[in-house]
Amino acid sequence: MKKKVVLLDGNSIAYRAFFALPLLNNDKGIHTNAIYGFTMMLMRILEEEKPTHMLVAFDAGKTTFRHKTFSEYKGGRQKTPPELSEQFPFIRELLDAFHIKRYELENYEADDIIGTLAKEADSENVEVKVISGDRDLLQLVSETTKVSITRKGITEVEEYTPEALFEKYSLTAKQIIDMKGLMGDTSDNIPGVPGVGEKTAIKLLKEFETVENLYENLEGVSGKKLKEKLEANKEQALMSKELATINTTAPIAVHLHDIAYNGYEPADVVPIFQNLGFNSLLDKLDVKQEEQEPTALDELSFERAEEFNSDVLRTDSALIVEVQEDNYHGAAIQGFGIVNDTGCYFVPAELALKSEEFKAWLADENIAKSTFDAKRAIVALKWKGIELRGIDFDLLVAAYLLDPSDTDKDFRSVAKMKGAHTVQSDEEVYGKGAKRAVPAEEVLGDHIARKASVLYNVKQSFIEELKRNEQYELFTELELPLSRVLADMEYTGVKVDTGRLRGMGNELSAKLGHIEKDIHELAGEGFNINSPKQLGTVLFEKLNLPAMKKTKTGYSTSADVLEKLVDHHEIVEKILLYRQLGKLYSTYIEGLLKVVHENTSKIHTRFNQVLTQTGRLSSTEPNLQNIPIRLEEGRKIRQAFIPSEEGWVIFSADYSQIELRVLAHIARDQGLIDAFRHDMDIHTKTAMDVFDVANDEVTSNMRRQAKAVNFGIVYGISDYGLSQNLGITRKAAAEFIQKYLESFPGVKEYMDAIIQEAKQQGYVTTLLNRRRYIPEITSRNFNLRSFAERTAMNTPIQGSAADIIKKAMIVMFDRLQEEKVQARLLLQVHDELIFEVPKEEVEKMEKLVPEVMEHAIELMVPLKVDYSYGPTWYDAK
Repeated sequence: MKKKVVLLDGNSIAYRAFFALPLLNNDKGIHTNAIYGFTMMLMRILEEEKPTHMLVAFDAGKTTFRHKTFSEYKGGRQKTPPELSEQFPFIRELLDAFHIKRYELENYEADDIIGTLAKEADSENVEVKVISGDRDLLQLVSETTKVSITRKGITEVEEYTPEALFEKYSLTAKQIIDMKGLMGDTSDNIPGVPGVGEKTAIKLLKEFETVENLYENLEGVSGKKLKEKLEANKEQALMSKELATINTTAPIAVHLHDIAYNGYEPADVVPIFQNLGFNSLLDKLDVKQEEQEPTALDELSFERAEEFNSDVLRTDSALIVEVQEDNYHGAAIQGFGIVNDTGCYFVPAELALKSEEFKAWLADENIAKSTFDAKRAIVALKWKGIELRGIDFDLLVAAYLLDPSDTDKDFRSVAKMKGAHTVQSDEEVYGKGAKRAVPAEEVLGDHIARKASVLYNVKQSFIEELKRNEQYELFTELELPLSRVLADMEYTGVKVDTGRLRGMGNELSAKLGHIEKDIHELAGEGFNINSPKQLGTVLFEKLNLPAMKKTKTGYSTSADVLEKLVDHHEIVEKILLYRQLGKLYSTYIEGLLKVVHENTSKIHTRFNQVLTQTGRLSSTEPNLQNIPIRLEEGRKIRQAFIPSEEGWVIFSADYSQIELRVLAHIARDQGLIDAFRHDMDIHTKTAMDVFDVANDEVTSNMRRQAKAVNFGIVYGISDYGLSQNLGITRKAAAEFIQKYLESFPGVKEYMDAIIQEAKQQGYVTTLLNRRRYIPEITSRNFNLRSFAERTAMNTPIQGSAADIIKKAMIVMFDRLQEEKVQARLLLQVHDELIFEVPKEEVEKMEKLVPEVMEHAIELMVPLKVDYSYGPTWYDAK
């Protein structure tokens, strides 16, 4: 087989990916945009190039042999953002999973590793492809070595052969080094000759070929000023050429035979993609869907319940309500499993759902039942007109509290936490995809009965561990009753005015058409606005706008780039608006209309209770917590959410700055505590302290910056993150953070103390004792450890805020019943609770809701709730 070597510049590609893609996080809070972009390029290279040999080279450190020549080499470069640094270990882990060799060498750069291997391949007449975002590597172009430079982030590459290189620059590969010697390179702090740019350098080299020859024939240079510049900077030019020269004889310990590539096993990559949340990339893996061999199981003795006697319907029973659909609203129930001290039973669905005795047993509050995923069971039965009460244990919720980082929460994986291996996965029993089907009753009954049997046997073990962790009260007093509240909210649903939603869609569609027409007129031509390539050509070539984030051979049209160009041309603002409105239309108009239930005209979202490590709730199908409200058109979508009955209103109540109040309490910072106790505007107070000004001297910009750092501190923000939020330099952002910590010393003490606590215990806790395990806190890897430290600082704050609103929901739900009001709790969105309320009960709710929410838990500072109401959710804000 003909050899083909692919050499990647790892640092360059990772940097390009990081700055080309918006900051992305997975469900564990790890930034993933660089990993994602890097992986996309990697998979495309493997598919298109089909290398027989492959290596990814990384820089080993900040100091190289070039620093001996010029100590300021690469000086002035900003520190790598921690949001990028934390991603490098995962990139290396991915390369290992893909079975791709990676290499770095102390005192040398990735370029030198690539150059040395390329020369070795060249000497053997082996085809080489070098891929980087750095044009320095163009000096390696030869008859056997092609160099591809990434354009527009990482989505496109420009390939250079000797012919293509000459066509572009009128230079040979070797002359690229001379060009760098003359023009320098600001990114590497190579000085070159001041005042000599790319065009002048190329012109000189076309005439004199090399820097050395140029200086030997300096009298032949036309132009007095240019000649003077060259003469004054001879040593600097020669040094710059030396700095720009790739070392192709580096003492590397890898050679071509060491980097042979034989492909990868998709199964090795799958767990990493799953951990990182790369679901779209999972679909691209060629994973063979092999028939799973049935799990070897011990024989289980169970009865098919024909009648409901006192043996079957007992208290202290394990109950499985088998519902296989992801969306369990109105879904079919496959059957029931019951285990108690008399035996193990399978109850067919058609038999159970017709039995009044069975339904009465399910609804009896005084008969204790254990289950798995109580919320799912309650909602599924409610759609059948059946109540499920008396649940005193939920295996799914218990497992979540014990290990919130484990996102694999199917029954079998949860059972394995306590060594129970006597149950198959649902996939093994029901099949997958097109082959999914309900099996014969004998197989179905065995599977459901086994689940009930495992549940019955592991219950006590889970309870004991919750007690050892001092989490049993969190389980029984918060999460278990919350599942009942969430089930009621899901089943109740929220009414949607589909006519109004369609009307908004028509308005948006028309507005998009007008904006598109305006953009085309401003551009002077028609083009596809959604095409970055066409858009870049229009903006940066035809309209000559400054390429704020231009790659070396292309343009970026990302939102952050366009936002910086708003003042340069009116077309930019219209493009940004076009994108925002387009997303609103597709995601929130068409998307919401798809999930309105045909029988109820309501949206029945599903709340995720066992997903996030902080304890926050999320929702799905649809995600009602992410309806954008920055644009008025986005806020207006809330107009479609209305009361389900005439003469009712939507009532909204939300906590004011709950996370900052929790921070004040946990950090015991007197400045924050006093501010909240005196009901001061906390952002104004922060601005006063940080800028050392009086209240009336705080400007709107000061308050804006203070607000950004207030909320940033809660999330462990870095100087890079704050600089991006405020549009200021990283140095200014770092100074701002430092001044904040000096102004609120209790916060600094808390941060230091919580990191030490996490290192000693391996976890941090919320005020109600929710745990988050942080094993990376003691990692030797600086980047992983830094991420873990930010997580340790943030989790007690965010998690405690989540616990507080959960507690408020439970108390609120009970109080609504005690007060015998008709008002209903509909939604929870971040720090906000949304109700539908009869107009005659509004006055009562104005007192009841703040009373409950503000006293859900007692802190050293008061909790504050703002409320409003109106005919729609929009009017209630």
